[in-house]
Amino acid sequence: MKMKVSFPQTVDQWFKNILQRPALAVTVSVLWLIVIGWIAYGWNLGNIGLVDETEPLFAEASRQMLITGDWITPFFDGETRFDKPALIYWCQAIAYAIMGVNEWGARIPSVLAAMGVIGLAFYTVHWSLARQDELEQVSRPVRRYLTAGVAATIMALTPEMIAWGRIGVSDMLLTGCIASALLCFFLGYAGNSQPLANSKLPNKWYLACYVLIAGAILTKGPVGIVLPGIIIGAFVLYQGKLREVWREMHVLLGMLIILLLSVPWYALVIWRNGWTYINAFFGYHNIERFTEVVNGHSAPWYFYFLVVLLGFAPYSVYLPAAMLRLKFWQRSHWLSQERSQQLGLFACIWFLGVFGFFTIAVTKLPSYVLPLMPAAAIMVALLWSDFIPDTQQKRSPAPASFVWSAWVNVVFLSAIAVGLWQVTKLVGYDPAAPNLYNSIQELGLPVLGGLIWLLTAIFIAAFILTRRWQWIINANLLGFIAFFIVVLMPALLVMDQQRQLPLRELSVLVSKIKQPNEEVVMLGFKKPSVVFYSHQHVKYLSSSPEVVDYIHQQTTKSVKAASVLLLAEQDRFVAMDLQPDEYQHLSSKGAYYLTRVPVKKIKNQKLDISSNIDILTDVLRR
Repeated sequence: MKMKVSFPQTVDQWFKNILQRPALAVTVSVLWLIVIGWIAYGWNLGNIGLVDETEPLFAEASRQMLITGDWITPFFDGETRFDKPALIYWCQAIAYAIMGVNEWGARIPSVLAAMGVIGLAFYTVHWSLARQDELEQVSRPVRRYLTAGVAATIMALTPEMIAWGRIGVSDMLLTGCIASALLCFFLGYAGNSQPLANSKLPNKWYLACYVLIAGAILTKGPVGIVLPGIIIGAFVLYQGKLREVWREMHVLLGMLIILLLSVPWYALVIWRNGWTYINAFFGYHNIERFTEVVNGHSAPWYFYFLVVLLGFAPYSVYLPAAMLRLKFWQRSHWLSQERSQQLGLFACIWFLGVFGFFTIAVTKLPSYVLPLMPAAAIMVALLWSDFIPDTQQKRSPAPASFVWSAWVNVVFLSAIAVGLWQVTKLVGYDPAAPNLYNSIQELGLPVLGGLIWLLTAIFIAAFILTRRWQWIINANLLGFIAFFIVVLMPALLVMDQQRQLPLRELSVLVSKIKQPNEEVVMLGFKKPSVVFYSHQHVKYLSSSPEVVDYIHQQTTKSVKAASVLLLAEQDRFVAMDLQPDEYQHLSSKGAYYLTRVPVKKIKNQKLDISSNIDILTDVLRR
C-alpha cells in the first residue's frame, strides 16, 4: 500500500490542527503578528542612522521640544518648523524621555503605528469572516485565521509600509490614525452593536473612530479628516444609508469630540505665532501642495500607478483581480448583503478614495498614498480566501482574472530578477557615497536578490500548473521575507555605513571639539542629521563664495570667534582653494572633510578665486 502525502497537504493539515483549537489559534496568531512586526519594523531599527533629508528634521525638532519644554511651537536649528502639527513631535519626545535620544526613540512611534493598524486589520478581517460563518451556520476556523493572517502579513511586508514604518517621520503615524479610524468605523457600522448606556452616545467603535481622526488631524492637518470623510461618505452614499448611519454615528457629537481633541493645539500655536503659522502651514503645506507643485515634487498623472505597482509589490499584480472579484459596480448585490459582509466593498472604496484624491493633487510624493496600503492588503487577502479549502478534497476553481494575474506575477518577478542583475547599469553615481554600488556588488547582493525572485517565479509557475492556488500567496510572502532578510537589510546597512555613518562620526567629533562661540558651517547640500548628532546649530551654505564671505563677516560681530568649523564635501572644499596655512584639517570620513578655518588667516581675494572655481565645479557636477 502506497501513501502519497505532499508537502502542501502536510502543512495544510498542520494548520488545521492548530487553528481548530481556539486558545492555541489566538496564541499562534498573536505570536505571528509579533514576529512579522519585528522582522518588518523592529529588526536592526537602531543600527541604521537617521536618513537625510527629512527624518532628522523631525527627530531634532522633537529633541528640542523635550529639552526646552516648549510643547507648542516646534523648532529646528533655531527656526520654527511649521511643516507638520505636533502629535509626531510629542510622540517622539515622549519616546526620548523613556528610551533616550536615539534612533529607536525617533522611530518607535512609526513602528507602533504600523503594528497597531496591522493588528486591528487582522481582528477586523477575522471578525467579518466569523460573522459570515454565523450567517451560513458553518465553522471554518482555518479560513478565518489564515485569511486574517494573510491580510496582516501582506500589510506588514510591503516595500511602502516597511519604508515608512522604519523611519521617524509623520507619514506612518498618519496612516496608522486614518487606517485605524476607517477600520473602527467599519466595525462600528457592521457590528450592529447597541449604543452605550446613554443612548445619546454612539457605540465604542464609532467613538474610537472620532478619537483617531482627531489624532490624524494633529499628525498632518486637514487631510486627517478630509480623507476619512470622503471614504466614509462615499461608502454610505453608495449603500443609500446616509441618514441611517448619520443618526447612529451621532455625527454632530463626533465632530465636537474631534474639535475638542484637535483644536486646542492649533489655537495655542496660532495665538503664539499668528499669521506666520497660518500662512506656512495652512497656506503653503496644505492648499499650495494640493493646487500647485511644491519643492519640485511634480509627476505625471500615472505616477501613483507606478508607486502602487512597486510599493505594494509583489502582490500589486493581484489588485485588478481582487477588484473584479468584488464586482463593486453591482450595487443591488451589495445592498442585499448583511453589513458585516461588506468589508471588501469598503476596502475597495477606501483604496479608490485615497488613490483618486492624491492623483488629483498637483504635488505628488510616494508617501501620500501610504494610507491605501491596508485596504489593498485586505482586498488581496479576501481574494485568496476563496482558495482556502474547507477540506482536503474541496478546491475552489480559479477565475480567469486570477489565473492571468498569476502569470503576470511570474513575469513581474522575473523582470525584477533581471533588473537586479543589471542594477549597476541602472543606478547613477552617488557623490556622497562613491563606492556604494561597488560595495553592494562585491557582496553579491544583486545576484542573490535576482536568484530569490527568479526561484519564486518558478515556484509560482509550478503552483499555477498544478492548480495549487492557495500556495501562490505563500510563495510571494516567503520570497519577500527571504529578499528582505538576505538582500535588502544588508544593503541598507551598507548604505548607512557609506552615506550616513561618516556624517554621524564627524557630527560627534564636532560636539567634542567645538570651541566657545565657534560657528559650525556646512558647505554643500543640507544634511539635517548633523544638527541632531552634534547637538549644535549648523549654518548651511550652498557655495564656496558664500562660505568665504560668511567667514569674513565673523570679524564684524560683537562676539568674535577665532575660527569656524567647516564641514564640506571634498570637491566643494577643494573649490575654496585654501592654502595649507589657512586651515587645520581635523578629520575626513567618506566624502566629507572637517576643518577648522581661522577667521583672520583667510584672505579676501579668495572670494574671487573660489567663485570662479566653484562655478566650474557646479558645471562639471551637472
